[in-house]
Amino acid sequence: MTNATPITPPEAPPRHATPSVRRPWGTFLRVVGLSLAVAIASSASIAGIIAWKITSSFDSVFLAGEEVKLSGIGAIKGAFNVLIVGSDTRLNQPAKFGGEAAGATLNDVNIIVHVSEDHSRAVAVSVPRDMVIPFPSCPREDGSGMNAAMAAQPINVALYYGGLACAVLTAENLTGLTIDYAGLITFDGVASLATAIGGVDVCVNAPVNDPYTGLKFPEKGTYNISGWEALAFLRSRHGVGDGSDLGRISSQQVYLSSLVRKIQDEGVLLDPAKVYGLASVAANSMTLSNSLSNLDTMVAMALVLKDIPRENIMFVQYPSTTGLGGVYAGKVAPLPDLADALFSAIINDAPFRLDKDSTGVGSEIEATDVESEIEDKAEQTGSGEILSGIKGQSAAQNTCSVSNSS
Repeated sequence: MTNATPITPPEAPPRHATPSVRRPWGTFLRVVGLSLAVAIASSASIAGIIAWKITSSFDSVFLAGEEVKLSGIGAIKGAFNVLIVGSDTRLNQPAKFGGEAAGATLNDVNIIVHVSEDHSRAVAVSVPRDMVIPFPSCPREDGSGMNAAMAAQPINVALYYGGLACAVLTAENLTGLTIDYAGLITFDGVASLATAIGGVDVCVNAPVNDPYTGLKFPEKGTYNISGWEALAFLRSRHGVGDGSDLGRISSQQVYLSSLVRKIQDEGVLLDPAKVYGLASVAANSMTLSNSLSNLDTMVAMALVLKDIPRENIMFVQYPSTTGLGGVYAGKVAPLPDLADALFSAIINDAPFRLDKDSTGVGSEIEATDVESEIEDKAEQTGSGEILSGIKGQSAAQNTCSVSNSS
């Protein structure tokens, strides 16, 4: 861990976290899937029983400030932000991950989702787990007091310092966004959700063999992955791109964009068995902020998110780079100018597009999609000015993970 110099804690109200036994892991689209599932189930005659069974199973934590309250289903108004955190905890996880003595619990994945004021666009920003940033003062998860602010820490220690509440406070400090909703999920939760949704098609441009996660694709092409194979794909960094977390992020966006297309094209959430399976798995593997654990809140979000066109769903990487020295040696450094441009657009709800070659080092436009990518660029990446230098893609773009296996 990088040594850090304490700095004066900010004069902000602390976020008090309720200790939780489970510390789950995941991605924003799994929350979307759960929300849509509940929305569909709520229209059935057994809605009350299902709703009680699902919501009563969630672990929840409190964030600072006034809790967001909705007056009923469909009442959510305006822009909103959600933080999804993936925990690498080994507690209650399969032995293949090292058992309970495998080290501290860290936030392995950090995705900030912003939905625009008019509900026509969504942006999911992946923050590299190894990115070194200033830390605000954070409440300890056991309620015993506050950890002092620090000058430089990798963002993935936020869970260690103060659980989900600290991760939210750190993300707010980094981006300038107000984050009212948050969720956490573990390895086994991700694997179970990938199976419940019926698998996701992912493309690789060459054979992949990652001995660290066990991911193995014998040849280039498209594979339908679910369960632990889906988890291995999402965790793989040595098998894709340049072996860094930046390569892993762009490879994860291959999965996420394909997941959006599956949900929209195949009517996944119209299948009652899959609907209940998704909701039940999520209820047993997620920890949510108290603001998100309310059934009406989840349904209201689902009613918004299900109607956003895929070309207006953007997956981008927090602007950053590797290869610098000092506190960034062996870690990831933020690029402040690009980050300011990105979050200025997000905060002001300004639509934006990406460069033609915007995919990161872990992904590329699928060969069969190159011609349509050139001809239909405007349709595939939304509208507005181009934010040059930002890495990512829209859910409308078919991409393949770039193998770095020999």
